[in-house]
Amino acid sequence: MTQSATQGTNFQQFYKFKSKPYKHQFDAWLRSKDEENFALFMEMGTGKSKVTIDNFAYLYDQGKIDSVLLVAPKGVYRNWIDREIPKHLPDHIRYTQAIWTAAKSKSKIVELNNILKGGYDLRILVMNVEAFSTGNGKSFAKKFVNSGKCFITIDESTTIKNHSAQRTKSIMSVGIQAKYRRILSGLPVTNSPMDLYSQCKFLDEHLLGFSSYYSFRNRYALMNKLNLGGRAFTKVVGYQRLNELEDKIKSFSERTRKVDCLDLPDKVYETVEVVMPPKQKKYYDEMKQQAITTLEEGDCTPVNVLSQMIRLHQISCGHVVLDDGYIVRTSGFRLDTLMDIIEDLPNDNKVIIWATYRDDIRVIVDKLEEVYGKSVVQYHGGVKDADRTNAIESFQDTSSGFRFFVGNPQTGGMGITLTASSTVIYYSNSYNLEHRIQSEDRAHRIGQTNKVTYVDLICRKTIDEKIVTSLIDKKSIASSILGDDWKDWL
Repeated sequence: MTQSATQGTNFQQFYKFKSKPYKHQFDAWLRSKDEENFALFMEMGTGKSKVTIDNFAYLYDQGKIDSVLLVAPKGVYRNWIDREIPKHLPDHIRYTQAIWTAAKSKSKIVELNNILKGGYDLRILVMNVEAFSTGNGKSFAKKFVNSGKCFITIDESTTIKNHSAQRTKSIMSVGIQAKYRRILSGLPVTNSPMDLYSQCKFLDEHLLGFSSYYSFRNRYALMNKLNLGGRAFTKVVGYQRLNELEDKIKSFSERTRKVDCLDLPDKVYETVEVVMPPKQKKYYDEMKQQAITTLEEGDCTPVNVLSQMIRLHQISCGHVVLDDGYIVRTSGFRLDTLMDIIEDLPNDNKVIIWATYRDDIRVIVDKLEEVYGKSVVQYHGGVKDADRTNAIESFQDTSSGFRFFVGNPQTGGMGITLTASSTVIYYSNSYNLEHRIQSEDRAHRIGQTNKVTYVDLICRKTIDEKIVTSLIDKKSIASSILGDDWKDWL
């Protein structure tokens, strides 16, 4: 059934979906639902997680699976448990779930032991892809997959594009034991067509028709023999027969681009978890307790509460402002997450990045220029008026080579047009509701021809979660923390 053929379709006659799919999601589900191996190459914001959940829910109801292993990178894997599964898994399906962690408390050990036991409930295990770099992670995953009829998914499958990496080999050895296999990616080729080999081999080594990476490379890459220092080696200098490769991929994949999804809402919101290192988390918790003590003993006005919240928010962003105004960078964990997101975007995708603090903007710009060259414009209080105008014009010019707009919502959130981009990343959020609303509309306004995706970076169990939820729900933070509610915020 084609997308046009789904116009007016009653999707519920095919399956009792918990959340109604968009037409492009239904088409992807219809193609993949009974396949043992399938790739969902769906751009960010088009809902590949929902398609996957609908797929394994259907297979469970058919009696074809009894367990699900979801493998995802940091910043993504907890989203499955916290948001995606509760939102999309049909209510009639009873399930038990667990997240694998290396450090195990007594309760975690009981939880993981229980997830290995069969029963009537659907069992769902979520693992960070990095766990497969360890012997314990690989061993537990194998036990889980072999404990029943398993459906395994690799979310952001470019994490296994390196065919020689240990985690890729580990995931391959686990995946071959599963009954159904899926890979998910918005951009499966980040460096070269060679990225596809191990991703497709995970699904089935026979799909591409090559017994090894090197035979695959010889078919689709142009090689040149070189001699350097008396040592001979070969180098990839180009590619060939890509139409043939594309036709092979199409036979077991669904490609969805946001620009083609006419049924999507005009605004699509996504969150990516930022994993705070243990040392940073300990410092955050200490500062939180200090803030609570300070407020309990003093004047709990919104101004004082916001002052404490800002300090905690700065820690979650990776820096601390000392009493003398000196800024200390404490970690680059948030910046690493930002760069991971950008790496998975098409190279011609222009990106707006909003950050609350000036020092964060400096760090972001330095990193982007290090990786992508002089492709960044800035817009904040430290930029002169003439340079601000040039920044907007350069970013809006599709032929200028400027791909990234990095700004502060307080300065750049009003009165400017940034419709060259349909991807907006909030590295951090302002506490001001008007700044959020106005900054969203810089890309979403007259002249925008695409759906706009907004990505919020969030540290779990920090003030980040409360801030983003309130702002997206269009609630004023200042009014929300009146009275005793400030304790809930902190």
